[in-house]
Amino acid sequence: MIIATNTVVSMHYRVATAEGQHVDNSEPGEPLVFLIGHGQIIPGLEKALMGKTVGDKLNVEVPPADGYGVIDEDLDIKVLKSQFPKEVSSKHLVPGFQFRAEHPTKDGEQVIFTVHAVEGDDVFVSGNHELAGETLLFNVEVADIREASQEEIAHGHVHGAGGHHH
Repeated sequence: MIIATNTVVSMHYRVATAEGQHVDNSEPGEPLVFLIGHGQIIPGLEKALMGKTVGDKLNVEVPPADGYGVIDEDLDIKVLKSQFPKEVSSKHLVPGFQFRAEHPTKDGEQVIFTVHAVEGDDVFVSGNHELAGETLLFNVEVADIREASQEEIAHGHVHGAGGHHH
């Protein structure tokens, strides 16, 4: 079987930035399992996997546009503490806190923002993914491929042993 849309792929992987900074990896004996064609992995890696078979090993370089995107400077902003709802107290406005809000320049588009710093009444947030702008280097080994069930395709994700768990 080859990797194609609506197949379930199990793979071992290691990923780093182009500068060599380790980003993530699968654990031994615990491959990443996902449904191809449903946006569960970044587009550049998914495209590189198409047509591969069990046992294939590949090194894939994914540019920002096919990964987590290029940096959108409109999403790096300073917000006054007073602009947050009262229920978001100062104890929540700390680095790492995330919230959903409308894109500052694209009407109707929602973005997840992350607080990066708080200085006095100013809260510095970014709606860019932490890997936006990064070229990523993947080292991948395809461990297994199977056809997805109709239920998995309908739900858009892989189900665990014995059916879905949501």
